[in-house]
Amino acid sequence: MLIGLLTAVAASICYGTGSVLQAVGSRKSARREAAAGLTTQHGGPSLSSTAKAAMTWEFVVGTVLDFVGFGLGALAARMLPLFLSQTVISANLVITAVLSVRMLGIRLTRAEWTSIGVVCSALVLLATAAGPEGSGHTPVATHWWLLAVSLVLMAGGTVVVRLLGGRAAILAGLLSGLGFGALGVGVRVLNGVDPFDPGTLLADPALYAILVAGVGGMYLHTVALQIGSVNGATAALVVGETVLPGMIGVLWLGDASRPGFGWLAVAGFLLAVAGAVAVAWFGAPEAGPSPAVAEEPRELAATG
Repeated sequence: MLIGLLTAVAASICYGTGSVLQAVGSRKSARREAAAGLTTQHGGPSLSSTAKAAMTWEFVVGTVLDFVGFGLGALAARMLPLFLSQTVISANLVITAVLSVRMLGIRLTRAEWTSIGVVCSALVLLATAAGPEGSGHTPVATHWWLLAVSLVLMAGGTVVVRLLGGRAAILAGLLSGLGFGALGVGVRVLNGVDPFDPGTLLADPALYAILVAGVGGMYLHTVALQIGSVNGATAALVVGETVLPGMIGVLWLGDASRPGFGWLAVAGFLLAVAGAVAVAWFGAPEAGPSPAVAEEPRELAATG
């Protein structure tokens, strides 16, 4: 349990630091594209803007950290109940918020700090209540369903987000979180890992669900960082990444709390989600200029 928790915390640190670095790169690219008039008719980032964001050094380093975080998170998902591993990993919200103060020049309100404190307290409750993880053995039909749902969420979500344009930051964050949640479930049920069997691994639809959900989630997260509050987008991601996977782990994969601590696990889980939603609410950008443009002076002061 302790090794799994430490692994999840390390993944959280990698993800949180990566998110802020990606936000810096994304917004630099968004400012250049907006100045050149290269946005969609709905006010959202163009494909060119998103591609160029991925080429900045900040985004590249952030992506490397994401891959490291993915590896650590996958290991944690195999060692802990999903409601614990996904929630601890989603605590990267705290890392994101703290680093955004320095690197993006963002000032957090008292309400945001209070909400972050709620999330941290909830994680302590969850860690206290968590019991053994389930087996993760599921019928192959479930793996096909996971692949189908991942395809619908990522492809359909991308279309909707592009239609909504600049208003889609929270939705993009939520959809990216659902993608990363599906990734966590896929890692947990993946066949051919223990014992390692390449043939079984490559034949498992869950492997391709992991790829679809991971790539789609990363793309939607990039879009969310370009058009909205980094803390709001990350908080929405937290909700998508924790709620559904946690429920799936309990209902279908055999995850459980310690005997007599079920109420504490439920309380911690609900507090974690409520705290993340609060950060998304209080961290949402005000109406006005595009965040990429409005935050430029502060961001340059913070990174220059």
